[in-house]
Amino acid sequence: MKKIIQVILVLLLPQIIVFVVVTNSFNKKQIVPDKPIVVNYITKEHQTTIKTVDHSKFEILKQEFKRPQDMTLACLSCHTERHKEVMVNNHWTWDRKEKLHKRDAVSVGKKSVLNNFCVGVGSNEKMCTKCHAGYGYSDKSFDFTKAENIDCIVCHDQSGLYEKALAGMPKKGIDLNKIAQSVGNPKKENCGSCHYLGGGGNNVKHGDLDIEMNNCSREIDVHMAKEGEDMNCTACHTTQNHKITGKLYALSSEDKNRVTCEQCHTDRPHNDKIIDNHSYRVACQTCHIPVYAKGKPTKMYWDWSTAGRLDADSMPITEKDADGNVSYNSMKGNFVWEDSVVPEYFWFNGLADHFLLTDIIKEFPVQLNSLAGSYKDKGINSESKSVSKIWPVKVHRGKQPYDMVHKTLLQPILYSDKKGDSAFWMDFNWSNSITAGMKYMNLPYSGKYDFVETEMYWPLNHQVSAADKALRCIDCHTSKPEGRLSKLNDFYLPGRNRFAIIDNFGLGLLVVTILGVIIHGVLRNVSKKKINHN
Repeated sequence: MKKIIQVILVLLLPQIIVFVVVTNSFNKKQIVPDKPIVVNYITKEHQTTIKTVDHSKFEILKQEFKRPQDMTLACLSCHTERHKEVMVNNHWTWDRKEKLHKRDAVSVGKKSVLNNFCVGVGSNEKMCTKCHAGYGYSDKSFDFTKAENIDCIVCHDQSGLYEKALAGMPKKGIDLNKIAQSVGNPKKENCGSCHYLGGGGNNVKHGDLDIEMNNCSREIDVHMAKEGEDMNCTACHTTQNHKITGKLYALSSEDKNRVTCEQCHTDRPHNDKIIDNHSYRVACQTCHIPVYAKGKPTKMYWDWSTAGRLDADSMPITEKDADGNVSYNSMKGNFVWEDSVVPEYFWFNGLADHFLLTDIIKEFPVQLNSLAGSYKDKGINSESKSVSKIWPVKVHRGKQPYDMVHKTLLQPILYSDKKGDSAFWMDFNWSNSITAGMKYMNLPYSGKYDFVETEMYWPLNHQVSAADKALRCIDCHTSKPEGRLSKLNDFYLPGRNRFAIIDNFGLGLLVVTILGVIIHGVLRNVSKKKINHN
């Protein structure tokens, strides 16, 4: 019997030890290096902050600017040829040709791509171009070759007084002279004046870009925190000759000109071989953006089908939820807001498809920008220069108008500054709005519309958490339904997946081994007694 116990301990003890070690490593916090690996970046303490140019001393900037275009001409009188750089920049063109995933090259710029927020720019230029780096973009006749229409100030103002209005013109009443004399290198406030407000309000669209980030804590973003490096956008989106690195993952369909964590942190930043090896198939953002919308909430659902409801006096209605967020607006319909949102996770290799106004609806919900990638997309099977990695994504869902006969999405006219132009936000008539919008786009419309569910994917890159706030091993390596990767089940994940055949085979081997030991011990005892008896 003593030998049987010894054998059982030999078999089970190693398994018990392994279980305890693994469980302990899953639950303990990740060890954070005292000094994280950083390259290609000058830290805050070593940055030069001396102002080398004082624009208030330039006589040409002391004139009374009657038009904003006169500020641009004054800029170009010294910064000659810079307009040529700006005029090939996507912030100016709102247009670029890219090859869609498994399709031909098409225009996928801001002025032609659909979304499930305000649908699209076409026919609504006057409102949307508040965020265009130019002046006077009120319709499709805008002259993109006219240098004086470039808005230098929107990116370079340091006074904090500049504000854009309809058609990209400066808001009336602001002091253009004072603003023109305050210019400097772009700060996060400049970039954020548009990128924070995409979709019609703060943090509406991206979920990880919020006005709070101008003056945030490390809890919201470890890079942009005031008590940390207080980084500006251009620290990562490095720029030379107005060529800005980085393309929005949600809109760019080709895997090129990306900004990556590795460009500063390298692909081995953890001083831990096992964790570093994860970076081959797991994006840095997956662990380091455990939640988004940390400051202000973001829109998660937008239902256009309910828009147009008016009160007893035929006036627009606004309703708010318990947190003070607008949950219904006659102009836009119903909204659902959330904060501290747990991302959804997808395989992504940097390639994407886009649903165009001319595309035929073949599936529901309609996928407005399908992200390409799968577990098998690696090595010789990789269809991009980057292998597919697990990415955290904001998925924005909604309902928007579509053509019931042609099975296409529709572009309505939403904005006008007066009634009678068929703009929905003034007349609240979907039929007229859609008819006029599709006519403006020179596209067919059957006259019959309804609303269809759509989904749009926004890979997350900002609101990065510090290492001690990143995901733990157990957040993914678990069989619990709340595990982060519970829905991404096209691959084997230790701690989550089990193979019944292998498990049963192993258990069977263990049982046979134990039985063999018992039988062997019994036979030895029997034979020993016989020998002693003889």
